Amino acid sequence: MSNRVLILHGWGGSDHPHWQSQLASQIAKNYGTVSFPLLDNCHFPSKNRWVKQVKKILEEFKPDTVVCHSLANILWFWLCQEEIIEIERLFLVSPPSLTTSEQTIKTFFPCSLPQNIHAQKVELIVSDNDPWVKIEEAESMSKSIGASYRIIANAGHINADANYGKWKLIEDLVLKKF
Repeated sequence: MSNRVLILHGWGGSDHPHWQSQLASQIAKNYGTVSFPLLDNCHFPSKNRWVKQVKKILEEFKPDTVVCHSLANILWFWLCQEEIIEIERLFLVSPPSLTTSEQTIKTFFPCSLPQNIHAQKVELIVSDNDPWVKIEEAESMSKSIGASYRIIANAGHINADANYGKWKLIEDLVLKKF
């Protein structure tokens, strides 16, 4: 069985010490195959450019698992409107509200939840004090897309600013397949 993990960052990227960069290193250390691309113009992202870029990566890399953080969750929802491959596992970490009104990322919003999430197993992980989404909306998202749901107490946006560099939980969840 192949183990190909695609890690998709949110607005501004997820470089070291962010947990996504740590996860990419752990996958490589365990001889997994990982793709952790820097998406085009990450500080001023365009939904259409990101969709086009990731659609090509999906076609060429053919991941089994995709790990999204923040804006990448919304990107995945938009990708689900396209013809894309079905994956085995999808991790959605800290999705922002579907009605986020931040000017710099306005091309991504508003966003609807997809009819088909294009993944066999989906896990949504959110903090109870994320400034980008209310816990009720995150819970509703998880139900709508058939995701298992995990709440982490006081974890903010689950990023480097919230002290999520090395993150054992996500490493265990993603690596347990290796």
